[in-house]
Amino acid sequence: MATPDHPTCAACPYDWSVRFCRTGKGKAPANCPSIRLRDVSERATEATLSDENLEFARQASVQESEGYGGRDQGYAAVRPMKPRIVEIVEFARRMGYKRLGLAFCIGLRKEAAVVQEIFETNGFDTVSVACKAGAVPKSDLGLMACDQVDPGATHESMCNPVFQAEALNASDVDFNVLLGLCVGHDSLVLKYAQAPCTVLAVKDRVLGHNPLAAVQQYDGYYRYLKKTLE
Repeated sequence: MATPDHPTCAACPYDWSVRFCRTGKGKAPANCPSIRLRDVSERATEATLSDENLEFARQASVQESEGYGGRDQGYAAVRPMKPRIVEIVEFARRMGYKRLGLAFCIGLRKEAAVVQEIFETNGFDTVSVACKAGAVPKSDLGLMACDQVDPGATHESMCNPVFQAEALNASDVDFNVLLGLCVGHDSLVLKYAQAPCTVLAVKDRVLGHNPLAAVQQYDGYYRYLKKTLE
């Protein structure tokens, strides 16, 4: 639990329509970061507007707004228009990227093949690296056979996210797309990748890689999440 001074925007007591952060005026709790961390906000804005980040941030905001239709009819008429795969292609075009990196889970190899085809159909040189690349055994992590997905396998390759990132770095990609990586493995790709990264989809073995389904069913089938997990 955060201390009283730490931001808790997810638990803000005010409706979105009247929150300070929406328009620079309105209501805000005592720990609102927009109010309490003005100096941090100024430094962040300075970094965003730097030569290094300005065009990236600008194009990301343009991509956000153009993901909606009906904007000319007012906010109440706004409707979503594009799936994320389309937005990734459009954003990469806006940034003038030529070579895309695809770091994917081998469990989503069929989806990865489709994604690579979509990227290449749209003119991008695409470098794709599977999670098991390198064929390093899980025993190198100090794991026993009982810790493997297949305990009977004499060699089970570990997920190798650092190698995925370094292989993409070696290919001089302009932009990385993560697809279906495990919790923690995705973190290491993000840590070691040199080019900017985005996420197309994350791993959720139970929910068809749609982890929000459990959150959306918080008052339904996933109500057990209201208690501490054992």
